[in-house]
Formats: sequence, structure tokens, C-alpha cells
Amino acid sequence: MTDVSEGKSPLGFWGSAPDRHSAAEDAQGIAAGSMLAALGVTMLASAELLIGGTAGLGFLARYSTGLSFGLVFFTLNLPFYWLAYHRLGLAFTVKTIAAVALTSLLTELLPDFVSFGTLHPVAAALFGGLLIGTGMLALFRHRASLGGFGILALYLQDRFGWRAGLVQLALDLVVLALSFLLATPYVIVCSIVAAAMLNLTLAINHRTDRYIVR
Repeated sequence: MTDVSEGKSPLGFWGSAPDRHSAAEDAQGIAAGSMLAALGVTMLASAELLIGGTAGLGFLARYSTGLSFGLVFFTLNLPFYWLAYHRLGLAFTVKTIAAVALTSLLTELLPDFVSFGTLHPVAAALFGGLLIGTGMLALFRHRASLGGFGILALYLQDRFGWRAGLVQLALDLVVLALSFLLATPYVIVCSIVAAAMLNLTLAINHRTDRYIVR
């Protein structure tokens, strides 16, 4: 019988309380969020689009130097783990490292299993941005993120009440501004559409006053 007064379950790893995710639920949420984000990144990469955040910096490095997106993305996130640990706790940091590592790995593997014969840049922007935003939403709701600006955005939301999606949108626009050095105006416009779709998904759906499960 579940101890309701303490919010505990006899199922241990598999059990959960109304206000807290179980370890199994967190694992599923992190895996699902990472898979959605990796598929969205694959769509954007197939259309040679960009995005904001550390993922956008990873795309810029990939297009300009040919480096692996997954490796660059994972490496760029390393400095943000300190902020995550000191401001958002050990559990958040461990789950975020797991999400970033899994997403980085999947973005390297997916092109060998998924390809797009015809993919219009606008479609890639809309669906790719939505997939990444939905993946990040799943991670946020399990107290994890894709690192980088997502960590900073979550910290500012927790500290000052600023909407995480809007904060990240502002930071993403800075990264997209750098894309003028490499991309054509059409690619940049489509990339802005992708960033807007991603961040609107977060801004509309991620509210700590509505979703209180930890």
C-alpha cells in the first residue's frame, strides 16, 4: 500500500507520487526528449538550416569546418554544467549530462538510419523546430535540459520568473545573427522560423505554475 502521507511508493524505481516523477519516469522522459530533439536536429541538418543556442553554434562549426555536430555540441555544453550544479542541483546536472550525451550520440547515428529524399527548408524549419521544442519540453518537465542556453534560461525562470522560452529566444537570436557570416538570407529566414517554432513551443507550454511535478 502506498504511503500517501510521505509520497512514497512500494514500487521503488518504478513507482511515483502525484508531485514527483519516479526514476523510471525520468529515464523515459529523458530518452524520449533526446530522441525527439535528435530527430529535429537531423531534419534541420538535412535542409542545411541553423538554430539558436549551443546547437546553433554546433551547426556553425559543422558548416564552416566540417567537424562532427555531436562532438561540438557535447563539448560546448561542458562549461554550463558548473552553473547547472551550483544553481539547479546535482540531480538536474546528472540528468542534463545524460540528455546531452544521448542527443549528441543520436545526431551522429540517425543519418545512417533516417534520410529525407525531399525536404523543403520551410517544412524542415516548422517540423524540426517543433520536434526540438517538444523534446526540450519533455526534458524540462523531468528537470533536465539540453544544456547551454537551456540551463541559463531555466535558472533565470526559477530565479526571476522570466519565461524560459522567451529568454532562450533572445539568446538564440544572437546566435542566428552570427549565421549571416555563412548562410544565405533565405536560409537565415528559414532558420529564424525554426527558432521561433522551438521557443514558442516552450513559451506556451512550459509554465512552472501549471506543471508542478518534480
